[in-house]
Amino acid sequence: MMKRIGSWLKTFRLQRIRSRFLTAMILVSLPPLIVLGYVSINIAKDTLVENHIETIQSHLKTSSEMADLLFKNIIDMNRIILSSDELRQQLYKSGNAEGDGPDTIDVTTANRLQNIVVTNLYDTQYIQSICLFDRKFRSACYGRSELAGPYGSEVSRGLIAGTDWYQKSLDAKGKEVFFGYNVLEENLAGDTFSSVKILRDPNQLSGDDLGFLVINIRKTIFGQTVNEGEDSGFWVLDAGRTTPLIIYDHHPDLTAGAGIGQVSTDPFKDLKEAGYLYSRYSNATSGWQFVHYVRKETLLKQSNRIGTFTMLIAAFMAIIALLVSYFVSGSITKPLLQLKKMIVDWAKGHSAGDNKETAFVADEVGVIGQTFQRLSSEYQQMGEKLLQSQLKEREAELRSLQSQIKPHFLYNTLDSIYWMAMLEEKNDIAQMALSLSESFKLSLNKGKETIPVFKELKHIEHYMIIQNLRYDNRFRYVADVDPEIMGYEIMKLLLQPLVENSIYHGLEPKVGDGTIRLAGRKEGGDLVFTVEDDGVGMEDIRRTEQGYGIRNVKERLALYYGEGSSFVIESAPGEGTKITLRFPHGDNGGDNHA
Repeated sequence: MMKRIGSWLKTFRLQRIRSRFLTAMILVSLPPLIVLGYVSINIAKDTLVENHIETIQSHLKTSSEMADLLFKNIIDMNRIILSSDELRQQLYKSGNAEGDGPDTIDVTTANRLQNIVVTNLYDTQYIQSICLFDRKFRSACYGRSELAGPYGSEVSRGLIAGTDWYQKSLDAKGKEVFFGYNVLEENLAGDTFSSVKILRDPNQLSGDDLGFLVINIRKTIFGQTVNEGEDSGFWVLDAGRTTPLIIYDHHPDLTAGAGIGQVSTDPFKDLKEAGYLYSRYSNATSGWQFVHYVRKETLLKQSNRIGTFTMLIAAFMAIIALLVSYFVSGSITKPLLQLKKMIVDWAKGHSAGDNKETAFVADEVGVIGQTFQRLSSEYQQMGEKLLQSQLKEREAELRSLQSQIKPHFLYNTLDSIYWMAMLEEKNDIAQMALSLSESFKLSLNKGKETIPVFKELKHIEHYMIIQNLRYDNRFRYVADVDPEIMGYEIMKLLLQPLVENSIYHGLEPKVGDGTIRLAGRKEGGDLVFTVEDDGVGMEDIRRTEQGYGIRNVKERLALYYGEGSSFVIESAPGEGTKITLRFPHGDNGGDNHA
C-alpha cells in the first residue's frame, strides 16, 4: 500500500521548478484568500446583527417609555375616579346595603362615572369601557351596553371572587394590575386588555376595600409606540403566565405561516426555528415584554452583498498573485536554467569560463554561477591526475546543484584547498581554509535565523584565527561569557560583526598588539553582551553609522527584538571603543523573537 502511494506521488510530482513554484503559490495564496473572504462575511454578519440588536434595543426602550406614558394615563384615570367623594360614598353605601334598595349602586353612579371620565379625560378613543364594582360585585359601567359582561347579572357576579385575575388584584393591595386580555370577557383572543385596581378610601387605608375598578383598553393603543417596516414585526408579550400570551401583534401575517399562535409554550423558540432574529425589552409598568422580530434572511441581505464583493475582490487578488508569481518565478528559474546549461556544457568537456555569453545577475544564483566559472578555469591548470579527481568531485557537486542549488560546493572547495595545503605542508593556509569553511557553515546555519551563543562564539574564534594568521598574531581575544547562557538562542551574526569592526577600525590602525574582550551575562529577562577593544577609539561616534557592519547589526537588532532591545556605543580617542547590546531572551534556550 505504501509503495503504491509513493509511486502515485512520484507520478504526480511536477518536473519543472517553475510549475512547482506556481503550484506552491496557488496553494499558499488561494486558501488564505478564501478563508479571509469567509471570515469577512461572518464578521460583517455579526457586526450587522450586533448593530441591529443595539438599534432595536434603543427603539424598544423608546416604545416602552411611550407605553409607560399611556399606562400612566390609565393609572391617572383610576386615581381621578377614586378622588370623587360622591363615588366613594356611593360605593360605601352600596357595599353595606342588602338587596337592591335605593342605596345600592345604580344608574346614578354610572352617570357620575361618565361625567368624571368625560370631564377629566380628553382622549378616550382607546377606552372600550370602564366598570366600577362595589364590594358585593354590583357594577356601574361606562362605554358599553353590556355592563359587566358575563358578571353583570345578580346570579353570575359572585363568580368574580373565584377568578384568577381578581385574586391577583387583591394581592396587589391597591396597585394597578394589567392583564393581557379582557378580564370581564375571559377572551384571550379579544381586541382589548384590562387594568384592574382595588379601591380603598384614601382617608381610611386600613379599612375594608370599597370595591374595584376595571378599565378595558383597546390593544390598538400599542400602535402608537410602534414604528416598524414591512419586513419586521412587533409583539407585546405577557411572559409571566404559565403559557405566554401574545397581547399585541403588529404584523401577524409575518409569523402566521410559521405556525406561531397567540398562545405559545415558547414563542421565542418558535421565532428562532422559523428563521427570525428577535430582541426584547421589559416594560417597567406592566412587566410585559416588547419584542421586535425580523426575518434573518431579510436582515442579512446586505451582508450577503458584502460577501459577494469580498469574494470578487479575493478572486481578483488571486489572479494578480498568480500573474506576479508567474513573472517572479520566471526571473528565478531563468538563471537556474542558465546555470544548468553551463553545467551540462561543462560536463560535456567545455570550459565554463570560456562561455562569454553566459552572464549572471549579482544575486545568490549569479554568485554561484560566477564562482563556478572561475573555479572551472582554475582547475584546468592543475595536473591531469588531480584534475580527474576534482572533476569527479565537481560532477557530484553539480548534480546536487542541478536538483537543488545549495552552497555546499563552496564548503567542498574550501576543503579541497585545505587538503591541498596540507599536502604542500602549508599549515597556515590549511588552517585559514578550515576556519573560513567553518565560519561559512556557522554563518549560513542551515538557513535558521537564530544560533546558540556557543556557536556564535565559535564563529568569532574561527574569524580571529584567520585575522591573526593575516596580521601575525597581533590580536588577543578574551571571552568571558556566563556558561548559563551558552545554550540560549540569539540572532546569528550579532556579535561577529562587532569583533570585526573592532579589528578594522580600532586595532588595525593601532601600533602594536591589541586586545578584544567579549563579555556576556543574563540580567533578569535580558541578555547583555559587551565588545570592548583598546584600540585608537573615535571622537565622533556618528562615524559608525557610515559603516555597513555596525549599521546592519543595529537595524537587525531593532527589527528582530523590538523596543525591548538597545545598542549603545562608548568611545574616546586613544581609549578604545565599547559596544553594549541588550535584548530579551527566551527561557531554556528557546526562541528570542520579540
